[in-house]
Amino acid sequence: MKKVLVLGSTGSIGQNAINIIENMKDDFVLCGATAHSNKDLLEKIQSTHKCPVLLTKNAVEDDYIRLIEESNPDIVVNGIAGSPGLLPSKLVLERKIDLALANKETIVMAGPLVKALAAKTGAAILPVDSEHSAIFNLVERIGKENISKIVITASGGPFRNLPKEDLEKVTVEQALKHPTWNMGRKITIDSSTLANKGLEVIEASLLFDAKAENIDVVVHPQSLIHSLVRTNDGMLYAQISDPDMKHPILSALTWPKNESCYLKPFDLFDKEMTFFKPRYDDFPLLNLAYECVRQEGAYSIAFNAANEVAVQAFLDRKISYTGIADVVQKVLSKDWKKAPSCFEDVFEYDGLAHKMAGDLI
Repeated sequence: MKKVLVLGSTGSIGQNAINIIENMKDDFVLCGATAHSNKDLLEKIQSTHKCPVLLTKNAVEDDYIRLIEESNPDIVVNGIAGSPGLLPSKLVLERKIDLALANKETIVMAGPLVKALAAKTGAAILPVDSEHSAIFNLVERIGKENISKIVITASGGPFRNLPKEDLEKVTVEQALKHPTWNMGRKITIDSSTLANKGLEVIEASLLFDAKAENIDVVVHPQSLIHSLVRTNDGMLYAQISDPDMKHPILSALTWPKNESCYLKPFDLFDKEMTFFKPRYDDFPLLNLAYECVRQEGAYSIAFNAANEVAVQAFLDRKISYTGIADVVQKVLSKDWKKAPSCFEDVFEYDGLAHKMAGDLI
């Protein structure tokens, strides 16, 4: 039986992870949990599972260390939203504990450092993003040396067919209505702007050592194919399942095994799958992310930080919907060529980009 610590237990990733634990009691036990600010739900989780918990809104490094050591997990699910997820990822890997990673910012901000740390301690990094989980499993089965291209699928968000001239008038309420997934506010906005797909391109490049030209994005509104790989002979291989985050979470929790479970098997009948090219010019954040992959250095840190600030400003109705990309582009126009050599550098660059974006707004 695996002991599971869930970081961000009251969010969508955390709640799905706990659902798995509660439905597979012979396989998993919840040994600890955190929440950013939802104290009531966190206390309910603590009462139900009799485990240590941490409210993280004002938590510091020592608080995370104490929780990790007290809960003594076999694996940690990191479902924390945004850049605050990097520090606990680092602390988990330092303690030789496997990391089921939904916090893409951990890799976007500090991919080389995080991978080096995992290699040093022997801990596994297991992607929980549905796209990267799919790629991870396909690479594991097919072999990295046999793959020529990674193809990341995107739902296209709620404005896939909206004319460019109407994007300026998009409201917060419209942007928060995702057609496929039920997610937090920030990631829902990111999905609509394709910033989330841009972050996933950066994450894929770092996780799987792929160049920008070896990563494609395809819009697939039904979100049934979660990503594909193209092998050297030109064939495409896909991972297909219903759009339910329990699948990639369970895949990480059971790795390296592939276990039978309570989730409903995918049924191909009466399903429609369509595919389109992204509108790169109309949704410029995806192009900016590709440029960050090409530039390397600290550009991906700046992209992530500027986008976090700009999305919050849009949610607070301080800037327009298209203003999000404008802020990110202006921050990236500065010099971010020097790559971080340690985690302290990462946090410094992140703070600098956050301030720069805030000043612009």
